[in-house]
This record gives sequence, C-alpha cells and structure tokens, in this order.
Amino acid sequence: MTATPAVDPTMDAITAAVTLGHEGETARARQALLAIWEDLGALGDPLHRCTLAHYLADLHPDPAEALIWDVRALDAAGALTDDRAGEHHAGLEVAGFYPSLHLNIADNLRRLGAFDAAAVQIGKAEERVAALPQGPYGDMIRAGIRGVREAIAAHDTTPRSSSPTVGGSEEV
Repeated sequence: MTATPAVDPTMDAITAAVTLGHEGETARARQALLAIWEDLGALGDPLHRCTLAHYLADLHPDPAEALIWDVRALDAAGALTDDRAGEHHAGLEVAGFYPSLHLNIADNLRRLGAFDAAAVQIGKAEERVAALPQGPYGDMIRAGIRGVREAIAAHDTTPRSSSPTVGGSEEV
C-alpha cells in the first residue's frame, strides 16, 4: 500500500501561484506568493518558505530583487529537515535542493557583476552536485551550473536564455 501525501493547503496555494507564473501571469503570481509569504511569517514552515522564495525569485527580472528571494530560499533550506521534505514527497532530501539554490544565487550575483562572489556560490553548487538525482531535473541543474560557471569566467552579465524571467523553461 502506498502512503498518500498529507493534504497541504499552503503548498497547494504555492503551486497554484507558480502555475499562474508559468502561464505568463507573473504579476498575479507574484501577488499571490507575497500574500502567502505574509501569512507564513519569518518563522513559518521551512518547506513552504523555501519553495515559495525559490519560485518568487524566478518572477523578478531584476537580479537584485531575485537575489533577496534566493537568499531567503537558501536560509529556509538550512532549517528544513529530510523528514519534513519527505512528508511532502517520499524520498525528497534537502541535500538535493542546494545545488539549485547556490546556482540561482551565483547567477544573480553574476548578473549584478559580482563575479568573485558568484564564483564562490557556483563552487558551492558544484560541491553539492552529487546530491542531484539522475534524469532530466539533475541534468538541467548540472547544465545550468556549467553555463553560469562559463558566464562568470567570461564576466558576462547577460541573462541566460533559459532563465525563467527571460522566457525559457528552465527552473533553477
């Protein structure tokens, strides 16, 4: 018998808002996520805070604003346990979040021209890449890490074509 995930109205609301963003309604998605963030508060469920901040960062084309949300996602991941992550999805481990979280921070720092700080963050993403699953998601994050590493080396501040706010489908 397979365990059924617990009903999680907050995660359902986050998912609905993210769907709005994917459908091109970024302003509505941003408003919905900000309203949920207000309800959560700074000490709310770390899974909710991490997920929400991660997706909210994608809705900000300004790298400075996106960076704020990416740092919040990283901070929330630090308070998240594998047990709590597993309640949402069986087998989900927090270690697998870190390559993407550090990649996002590195990319925003790179876009802001802070190449040394970006290199530190991309190094952290590379250090944790073994935690990524095999398959399309892991491959996407590994490719993102390589691409951002190359852009940092080239001192390129151009948004990546795969960035969610530029119109690509990649979600890092």
